[in-house]
Amino acid sequence: MEKVYKDLARHLDNTPGGFPPTESGVELRILKQLFTPEQAQLALNLVMMPEPVEAIALRVGKPAETILPMLIEMGEKGLILHIRKPDGDTFMLLQFVVGIWEYQVDRLTQQLIKDFNEYVPYLMKAQEAHKTQQLRVVPVEKSINTQLNIMDHEHLENLVRSQSKILVAPCICRREHTMVGKGCGKMEESCLVFGGGAYIYESRGIGRTITADEAMDIVRKGAAQGLVAQPSNSVKPMNICLCCDCCCQILSNIKKTPSPARIVNSNFQASVDTDQCTGCQACEEICPMDAIAVTDGLAQVNKERCIGCGLCVTVCEFDAMSLADKQEMERWDPPRTLVDTYMKIAQEKGLF
Repeated sequence: MEKVYKDLARHLDNTPGGFPPTESGVELRILKQLFTPEQAQLALNLVMMPEPVEAIALRVGKPAETILPMLIEMGEKGLILHIRKPDGDTFMLLQFVVGIWEYQVDRLTQQLIKDFNEYVPYLMKAQEAHKTQQLRVVPVEKSINTQLNIMDHEHLENLVRSQSKILVAPCICRREHTMVGKGCGKMEESCLVFGGGAYIYESRGIGRTITADEAMDIVRKGAAQGLVAQPSNSVKPMNICLCCDCCCQILSNIKKTPSPARIVNSNFQASVDTDQCTGCQACEEICPMDAIAVTDGLAQVNKERCIGCGLCVTVCEFDAMSLADKQEMERWDPPRTLVDTYMKIAQEKGLF
């Protein structure tokens, strides 16, 4: 029984998101809580490409009608991706993060949360090892100025209003922290999911469908609460997460590093007009990366820590804070689609 979970862990580690081994074996404890041995064995026969049940059945060596009910059940539990189409359903392996974990928002237990929080540092260290990240940071709308060299895919409102279907789902990070008594009190309903992803969430009863206007209201409320906008790292994102630096497993772990700006894929950084700065500390208090410090009555930005979210600009009443473009050599051009993003990460990890 132990072997199938070790095999599945290696299988998931060969996905772009990774699933690195640990000395404690916490990653195996997580898998045992999510997968039965039979489900784990079946997941070993899936790849990160949608396939009909007949193709999977050939690899498994069992009739399609035998494994189909289990695949459907695994899809309903968010352990694999089940795509329903008029011309036939398909099934696909999910990576652990972003993927399996986010679909567990309604299946969390105290033990699963405990084990996941123990495992996150290992997971983040593996993800930080490559240049292309799964998420990127775009500035909040209120922080954008006419001098910025900003592209359409860096405009939050453009990203939202260009979507044909929008769903808002609970943030699993804030939910899990709330469940263990460490919640921050910021809004939980804050993960925007688009297009095909929205239909999949809807089919599983996670979240609710909303209009573009409702989505923008959530984005503005998030900015007011100091949440960082993180779309999936592609020109055409599948989702936008509104993240806090206390509960978000990605931001909170990046914050612990000495140079968050080197990890986060972003094209902007904050700048201070010292003639306008009054040293009020509003920017210092809202900065999610501790990138701003007020010294001798003036705000100063640590460029190694600033991720260009623009939250400091939204709270400055004296027009002293603004966003500036990174140097050309530091600019980030996201892949066109999420598939391209994962292919790029896989190449950087040497999986090809």
